Amino acid sequence: MTQAVLIRNADLYAPEHVGMRDILIAGGKIIAVEPHLENVNIPGMETVDAAGRRVTPGLIDQHIHVTGGGEGGWASRCPELNFSSLVKGGVTSFMGVSGTDSMSRSIENLLAKVRGLTVEGASGWMWTSNYAYPPATITGSVKGDLFAIPECLGVKIAMGDHRSSFPTDQEVLRLLSEIRVAGMLTGKTGFLHVHCGDWGDAIFDPLEAAIPKGIPAKHMRPTHVARHPQVFERACRFAKMGGFIDITTGGGCWMGSAADALIAALEKDVPLDRITFSSDGQGSMPRFNEAGEMVGFGVGSIDCDLEAVRSTAEKIGLDKALRPMTATIADALGLTAKGRVQPGKDADLLIFGDELELADVFMKGRRMMQDGKVIVKGAFEA
Repeated sequence: MTQAVLIRNADLYAPEHVGMRDILIAGGKIIAVEPHLENVNIPGMETVDAAGRRVTPGLIDQHIHVTGGGEGGWASRCPELNFSSLVKGGVTSFMGVSGTDSMSRSIENLLAKVRGLTVEGASGWMWTSNYAYPPATITGSVKGDLFAIPECLGVKIAMGDHRSSFPTDQEVLRLLSEIRVAGMLTGKTGFLHVHCGDWGDAIFDPLEAAIPKGIPAKHMRPTHVARHPQVFERACRFAKMGGFIDITTGGGCWMGSAADALIAALEKDVPLDRITFSSDGQGSMPRFNEAGEMVGFGVGSIDCDLEAVRSTAEKIGLDKALRPMTATIADALGLTAKGRVQPGKDADLLIFGDELELADVFMKGRRMMQDGKVIVKGAFEA
């Protein structure tokens, strides 16, 4: 049982700007949010004075390579994500994902890592499979993984990328049908998380074609949509058809930054509540020359999430800048306990300083960062 905490004098963004509030959390949940809470007497309760600082929901990142990546030879295998990286990045909830390396990074390994980070204090889910088609699964089928694995919310494939398995339009449609049926049977929505490569807007052809066949757009989740102008154009069209589109905060945006891409989408009349952000953190970041030869690589960081929130806030205000990684993504994934600072929700909270520097992090009511210092680390961290 986590310690009860009363946060006083918080300038609350829930994510909408609410103003000065006191927030009571106990048992990992938000119990009350009021202008002033009086006569609160819970044994062992800690009181935190936010002193007018901004308090927001924790960030939700739906695309983190928690088991690492790698595609440049044996020495290029990226390390797994440390728990403290989530804390430093203000990411209280995440979706684990696999990428190019479908040989040494098994889906069983992914599930174990998601569960480990959850035990350490975060909230975690996963996409089964990776770049491969047919999908790589634990139970032998996508339906089986959605049915038997609580953390599994959907399946990932790659399209429009030289590293993908080049599924046909009919294969994508069959996969969407399998996901929809599995979602109906399990009470999950079921999603197809699509890695969009840097070439070809035809990625969206099978997605759009599935809608009149009875597969709602809510099951389709294209990501990395701002890496190529043609892909971005089709992504905006897809969002206006009712789909969600995901902009990567960790680089590779053809127009500059994730904030620039979001503004460009809004200027194309894409509703803000159809746009999400994710980092692609801890994945391999290869660099290719014009001949398609890899000339270098790096490792993605989830720190770019906070950077994207800050830069977006400068353009459209903090309340709107928070939505792609709080309320919108929580709604998009059906995470009903996440994404908002309201009574009954999980107590995932961030406290920011004057320059939007991260000061405190609470995960399910447990304080993980205090005054800018990580105070709870993972099992193998010094």
